[in-house]
Amino acid sequence: MFWPMIAIVLGFLGIAVLGILGARVFIETQRLGREVARTTDRIGRAVEDLERAATDLARSGETLR
Repeated sequence: MFWPMIAIVLGFLGIAVLGILGARVFIETQRLGREVARTTDRIGRAVEDLERAATDLARSGETLR
């Protein structure tokens, strides 16, 4: 009777540990997604700034020397 109880307890603990690790992975995945979205927005703003600067440079007729 002792060994089956130990097996049940260890099985339950194993499932609990997997659940905790799964929750941590879920939380970190959400954080990574937010970071990727923030970085995408920053890249988009940088592209707009570069396009605006290139348009101004082309309009002025200057060269990059």
